[in-house]
Amino acid sequence: MAWLDRLKQGLAKTREALSRGVLWGGRPEEVLEELEMALLRADVGLEATEKILEEIRKSGKKDLKEAAKEAIALLLEPDERRAALRKLGFRPDATKKAVEPAGHVVMVVGVNGVGKTTTIAKLGRYYRSLGKSVLLCAADTFRAAGGEQLALWGERLGLPVVKGAEGADPAALAFDAAQARRARGIDLLFVDTAGRLHTKHNLMEELKKVKRAVGKADPEEPKEVWLVLDAVTGQNGLEQAKKFHEAVGLTGVIVTKLDGTAKGGVLIPIVQTLGVPVRFIGVGEGPEDLQPFDAAAYAEALLG
Repeated sequence: MAWLDRLKQGLAKTREALSRGVLWGGRPEEVLEELEMALLRADVGLEATEKILEEIRKSGKKDLKEAAKEAIALLLEPDERRAALRKLGFRPDATKKAVEPAGHVVMVVGVNGVGKTTTIAKLGRYYRSLGKSVLLCAADTFRAAGGEQLALWGERLGLPVVKGAEGADPAALAFDAAQARRARGIDLLFVDTAGRLHTKHNLMEELKKVKRAVGKADPEEPKEVWLVLDAVTGQNGLEQAKKFHEAVGLTGVIVTKLDGTAKGGVLIPIVQTLGVPVRFIGVGEGPEDLQPFDAAAYAEALLG
């Protein structure tokens, strides 16, 4: 199945919820009223919904569905230059080029249960398929068997993993992994981190410590901090994202489990609120179901 078909299949629940609420052939203002309610039900949020409606009205297009797709794609583009190109009619296509991290180390954060460790394994598979060498670091030492889970993925995929004993200092492990990446000349290091602590330590302070440790071992790294977010959590996930962004400065978001929710519209307020791009989306359980994010394709799959 082609990736676009997987995307459409993954967003089926959200698309069905939207299509049930909007009769596109009706009078324009009635259609916009219906679309407003449908977008709110899809967890787009009030502020982002109002912006979408404003863009549709400003477009002056008679085809309201096409205008809605363009408005959604525009709001999913945090880069002002690329957003300006969209307004001029250019259509940047993320599917035709790889998602290139800015540096060599990607720190991956997120609460427990969002599929963070599995996502890291899928990222390793994706970048290895592009010819890059990859190292994984199991720094989520507070979760029972967290290190073993990533090590098992590494064994299946043929990727090296730096891991320690359960309860080991995650910052020290991240330091060792960053040093190892530099020494071996490995292209990319993905650092798994804790999503919950079973101690009195503050999670965000622990993540800051891990980030500092990477920087000591590999100056100016990590250049990327990606948040893994579960689409099913909706607006609660957005509140989580704000806290992670304040603590460690996010540079990207990966949204998982889009295939299991009717609230796939939550990507829009995430981008609007945080001002960081969606890097990948997960639309299934298989390794190939982690897809580079493309705003126009997402809007097309969302509205049909």
